[in-house]
Amino acid sequence: MYKIRCWVLLAVVALAAACNFTEEIFLEEDGSGKISINFDGSELMEMAGEEMAQTNEKPVDSIISFKDFLEEKKDSIATLSPEEQAKLKKLEPFNLHMIMNPETGVMKFDMYSEFKEVGEVSDAFNAFQNASAIGPNSGAQDSPINSDYQSSEVNYTFKDNTFKRTARITDSVLHQMSLDSLQGAEMFLSGSTYTLKYHFPKRVKSASAEEATFSADGKTMIYTVKFLDYMKDPEALNISVELEK
Repeated sequence: MYKIRCWVLLAVVALAAACNFTEEIFLEEDGSGKISINFDGSELMEMAGEEMAQTNEKPVDSIISFKDFLEEKKDSIATLSPEEQAKLKKLEPFNLHMIMNPETGVMKFDMYSEFKEVGEVSDAFNAFQNASAIGPNSGAQDSPINSDYQSSEVNYTFKDNTFKRTARITDSVLHQMSLDSLQGAEMFLSGSTYTLKYHFPKRVKSASAEEATFSADGKTMIYTVKFLDYMKDPEALNISVELEK
C-alpha cells in the first residue's frame, strides 16, 4: 500500500508538469451517472525514465477505493486537524485507477465516482489534489498547485432539460495565494489544457460555449481551455447546455 500511495503522490507532482486533464461526465436521463478526472502523464514518465528505471519499481495496474482506505486508516486520520479530515472526506466517493509502467513509459490515472444525482458531485479536480494528503509527505509545499489552496468550488445541476457547470471563487485571499504560487510554474504549465467531455442522454440543442465541439450524434460535447486560464479564472469553464426534448 505504501508504494501505491507513492504513485498517488507522483500523480499530484504531475500537476507541476505539462499534462492534459479531462473532466468527463456520463449523464443519464434521471440525473444519475458517472464523473471522472483523468490525465495521461506518459510524457512526464518519459522525462523521468532513467530515474524511475533506477528505482526498480514494478509496473502498477491498480484500483484504490478511497472509502476502504479511509476506513482502514481511520484511527490515524482521527489525529488530523478538522480541516485535513474534511479534505480526506471529499475523497470517499472516489476510486482511483492507476496504470504506470516505467519500462514502457505509460502513466495514466483515472479518478472516478458514480452519482445518483449530479448535484452530489463535489469538485473532482480539488478532490484529485486532496489525494496528496494520504501519502507520507502530506502537507508538502512542493507542488505549485497546492491542495491547501482550494479557493473555489464547482457545482453541477441538471434541471428542466438543462445541464449547468458553475464555478465560483469562495475565498479571494486564498485565490490570490494560489495565483502567486503559479508564477514560478507558468512555463511548465503553458502547454497544459483542461477539457470538459460530457456525454448526454439526448442531443444538445445549444451550449453557452461557442468554441465547444460535438460528436456526430450530437450527444457528446467537448470543450477545452488552457489549464492556466482555468486556474486563474475558475469561471472560464462555466457552461450551460440545453438538450433537445
